[in-house]
Amino acid sequence: MSTADRIFDTGLLSPVTAGADGSVSDAAIRLALVDVEVAYLRALEASGIAPAGLADRMAQTPIPPAAGLAQRAVLGGNPVIPLLADLREHLPDDVAAWVHKGATSQDILDSALMLTAHRARAIVLECLAETIEQLARLADTHRGTTAAARTLTQHSTPTTWGLRFATWLGTVLDARDDLAGLELPAQLGGASGTLASLVALSDGGTAARMPALFAAELGLAQSPAWHTSRAPVTRLGDSLVAVTSALGVIASNVSTLGRAEIGEVAEPSAHGRGGSSAMPQKQNPVLSVLIRSAALRAPALASTLHLCAAMAIDERPDGAWHAEWPTLRELLRLALGASTIAAELVTGLTVDADRARHNLELSGDDILAERASLTGTTGTAADYVGLSDALIDAALARARS
Repeated sequence: MSTADRIFDTGLLSPVTAGADGSVSDAAIRLALVDVEVAYLRALEASGIAPAGLADRMAQTPIPPAAGLAQRAVLGGNPVIPLLADLREHLPDDVAAWVHKGATSQDILDSALMLTAHRARAIVLECLAETIEQLARLADTHRGTTAAARTLTQHSTPTTWGLRFATWLGTVLDARDDLAGLELPAQLGGASGTLASLVALSDGGTAARMPALFAAELGLAQSPAWHTSRAPVTRLGDSLVAVTSALGVIASNVSTLGRAEIGEVAEPSAHGRGGSSAMPQKQNPVLSVLIRSAALRAPALASTLHLCAAMAIDERPDGAWHAEWPTLRELLRLALGASTIAAELVTGLTVDADRARHNLELSGDDILAERASLTGTTGTAADYVGLSDALIDAALARARS
């Protein structure tokens, strides 16, 4: 078996994440771990605990890729322990002596995962910004494109495609705001969350300043130690699910309303995309399918994070903490993949106004029954759009603010 074949997960069974998850790869997380150790040493210097200049020398020292880091992590139950051995082996003795001094493995790994999430979030938010811009464009363009609204799968009253896009836009804006406003904290508590080692190295006042200094070095939020208070992880997981769910709404609607017998909307085409291995006439809505796959997988992962939070006992969880790592990483992968694909989907999405009008007319005057029951006259489809323009304008204003 070749070296390439021994790489366990390249997204072969998760095409929604393939090519979009580099920011949460093993290599990216290892880099974050090193960055956290450098930031911690900078905080030690800034507090006056460690001599000045050590962190710069550490940052400038080439650290080769860690061979077998995952396998060696089995011995101590986490990757920080073997990584420290690698760092100390390649650093000058006076620098190595201060690496990780006063910290614990959970401080470094939790902070590295939040740093990784911070970096991945920036990519997700960039993709969501593109999706928001394109949904706003579609809502404005199609504010007069009438269609049959569907409730419980059946024709209900007339609506417009512009209002439909505005509704999707609002859902994505909510998810974007939740994710963007989320505080991602650094972790620093020492062996049992009391900062006792840092107190031993300095004094109580200096040790108390260290969490803020450390967080500032990483560009993360400051927080009291959260070794067993896992709200930062569950909140992040919930925000990521909100993203995949919002994008899943779009994908589900596109795949349904793009069915051959409905045909009101179509995904952007690309050479080789959407083909069938057995039926050459088919053009499958692959982008929507992949986004839906992420939306279906994500909620169960978030529930795992909540289960782990409930099992975070004593001052250091035994297994619950460890179960969070791959779960949170997978949620980040799904949000990265779904948001990347969603931006492409809505950018090239097309609406068939004639087909929408045809479908609207299938119900004849029955689709106007609500107005007739209220006023005694059916009116026209245009009479049913009501405040749709105002609702669209409100969504556009929010998107552009």
